[in-house]
Amino acid sequence: MNAARNPFMARAIELAIANVHAGRGGPFAAVVVKDGRIIAEGTNCVTSARDPTAHAEIVAIREACRKLGDFQLAGCELYTSCEPCPMCLGAIYWARPARVYYAGTAEDASQAGFDDQLIYQQMNLAPERRRIPMIQLMREDAQEAFRAWCGKPDRVPY
Repeated sequence: MNAARNPFMARAIELAIANVHAGRGGPFAAVVVKDGRIIAEGTNCVTSARDPTAHAEIVAIREACRKLGDFQLAGCELYTSCEPCPMCLGAIYWARPARVYYAGTAEDASQAGFDDQLIYQQMNLAPERRRIPMIQLMREDAQEAFRAWCGKPDRVPY
């Protein structure tokens, strides 16, 4: 397969452009591929869905997991029209696809008004120093949930 003209990446880019023209959200799209065929597609629909988590990669991952009946994307590839943001990167690592291909870069997105630099900076700060106050409460009480999980013999690890 010619890396310069990959049909799966071409589809992700086509979806991103169509998403802009349709007014559903930002210029981002993603497709999940398994065994050489697209099993799920997603476009950014943050504004139309009024959901800040409705990024293209998240939408595509949710659909692919639903279709596969699993919470992981073993043996899948993700093609995304742009380098994943911090939220999507986290979701990708949780979903565990075999690999990720991306077209545009984080710098390209930043130049178009989608700058994630603040999030990367905030992640490196102690919670109490972040722009949005993060205040820990009831840690000891919360340990009961972890004890319940660790004591559950039929838990599904992830």
